[in-house]
Amino acid sequence: MSRIEYSAEIAELLGRVRRRPTAGWPWRPGERVPAGLPVKQSWGWLFAPDGRVLTLVNPKDGIVSLPGGSLEPEDAGDPGSALAREADEEAQALIGTPYYLGYLYDRVGSANGGHECARVRMAAALRSVGPSVPDPASGRHYRRLLVAPGLAVELLGWGSPGLRQARAAVATAARRLGVPESANETIEELPLAGCEIFPGPGSGPGAAPGRAAGPGHASAPAPAPGFGARPAGPGPERGTGR
Repeated sequence: MSRIEYSAEIAELLGRVRRRPTAGWPWRPGERVPAGLPVKQSWGWLFAPDGRVLTLVNPKDGIVSLPGGSLEPEDAGDPGSALAREADEEAQALIGTPYYLGYLYDRVGSANGGHECARVRMAAALRSVGPSVPDPASGRHYRRLLVAPGLAVELLGWGSPGLRQARAAVATAARRLGVPESANETIEELPLAGCEIFPGPGSGPGAAPGRAAGPGHASAPAPAPGFGARPAGPGPERGTGR
């Protein structure tokens, strides 16, 4: 087994990670949300060209999350639009076309006032991140890490159901985005000033709306060889519109 590489600063951050108790929501891979079951949340596996995904760490409480959040009225019921908006707000991230993976069935309805609901999961390319700022909705200022999907599951504390979700995300990203199924295992913190990650058209504020793509849509262009975080230049794909 290869050694996972990361800096002393990241080691100190990971030492404060606190995992939430698992909710036990059943994972429905590839199934469309049934009519009448409201979608209240959209989270995303956002991929770099080397197969790593964006993982957010709140340094104040050690809680780890994927980008995403609750659907708002401006999302018009579309989980892809919600993911693009939340990725921008939480991580200043610009994403590519979101691809639907499935949903978690929340019987208790903790995100829906005690009524059952669906929590959608999607996969997309992580195009770029802008300068790091606090989330305007919560005030949380996340640290932005690129990690292998399996390690993301470990940090999230999602156990075997999370691994099944990660495998679905990796399979979709390999097919749609051309990323490798075996990700780079280096843990990397993205620059505070922002950078370009996965060149190509993006979805988010200031870009074309990100609609969920299902079977039959054309796959995204293959990534340029030789991934490396590069400073983002001025232009419409910074994804920092506030």
